[in-house]
Amino acid sequence: MTTQFATPTNIESLDFSLTEDQQIIKDVVSELAHKEFAPKAAEIDKNHRFPRENFNLLASSDLCGLPFPELYGGAQMDHVAYAIVVEELAKACATTSVIYSAHVSLCATPIYIFGTEMQKQKFLKPLCSGKKMGAFALSEPDSGSDSAAAKCMAKLNGDKFILNGSKNWITNGIEADYYIVIAQTDLTLKHKGLVALIVEKDTPGFTFGKLEDKLGIKGSSTCQINFENSPVSVENMLGDIGDGFKVAMVTLDGGRIGIAAQACGIAQGALNHANHYAKERIAFGKPINNFQAIQFMLAEIQTEIDAARLLTYHASLAQDKGLKFTKEAATAKLFASEMCMRNTIKCVQIFGGSGYVTDYPAERYMRDAKITEIYEGTSEIQRLVIANSLLK
Repeated sequence: MTTQFATPTNIESLDFSLTEDQQIIKDVVSELAHKEFAPKAAEIDKNHRFPRENFNLLASSDLCGLPFPELYGGAQMDHVAYAIVVEELAKACATTSVIYSAHVSLCATPIYIFGTEMQKQKFLKPLCSGKKMGAFALSEPDSGSDSAAAKCMAKLNGDKFILNGSKNWITNGIEADYYIVIAQTDLTLKHKGLVALIVEKDTPGFTFGKLEDKLGIKGSSTCQINFENSPVSVENMLGDIGDGFKVAMVTLDGGRIGIAAQACGIAQGALNHANHYAKERIAFGKPINNFQAIQFMLAEIQTEIDAARLLTYHASLAQDKGLKFTKEAATAKLFASEMCMRNTIKCVQIFGGSGYVTDYPAERYMRDAKITEIYEGTSEIQRLVIANSLLK
């Protein structure tokens, strides 16, 4: 008896070759990142400095609204192009890539998908132009992966929600202007009581905790945000009461593609430096790239980066075609992030002792790599998402 397997969606038949527009954006951003961002990456890391000028340059280059319609000031390009931009930025400066990714994936995208026309005109347009910066607030001191356990409360009072509580690990922290905040309206309802609100920075009772001193991506502004009787207009709600969980999950699907692209960029940037170093470092009278042990290491790293990049494009293409891409995003994020971590470690090894000091960039890439296994859902959560899709 022949076992019949259900035929999945047509994701497997998607074409991976870059279009002319995608190749152009890749070349433009690669040059921009190499000339403007890479030379400052070590200084940004050392001083924990938020590179506002990098974001402003991305804005002036019309990149902040890349995947959104021209109607809202976007460039109307696809999500493959967006993934390409994130990767090219990460090759040069992981801090800049996550500032950009959080702005586009985690703030502008849910407004575009779930927002009313009024919300898009008021909030999405300035996000697309880069005049305003966005952030996303889901995790809390006692809830990270379990988003349904959120305790930040949003009590409806007339035409306003009154926010009370805290959110943790907010990328773009004190620098952002708009925050997508996932809050609870009724603790007994769990995920069915969640609401998604657009909160503006100058909202009364909205304050910031300390900036976190992190292992990597040190220039990104990461902090706790706090609300004390903070009023937010009902007009700022995305969808309806109870839609917050859906907004969060859809947003994270897209955000995971961004982190997969970032991981590819960090790994490729580390490899590029390691390959260059291996050509110049002399041992036993010849460059170390003459030794098969180094050659095999370089070959294996590049192969894994290429595989991760294809998984990332695969998920991006599914998103662009309007297919359900939850599993594809989780697969890309899981493989790319773990690939990035193990291979940046290998790049440090290629540098030898020089890889362990800050005079060379290898150790920075390795430190930046670790967060890709954690934010937008840990590797363990990605495995659960993938497994659940297989067990249905």
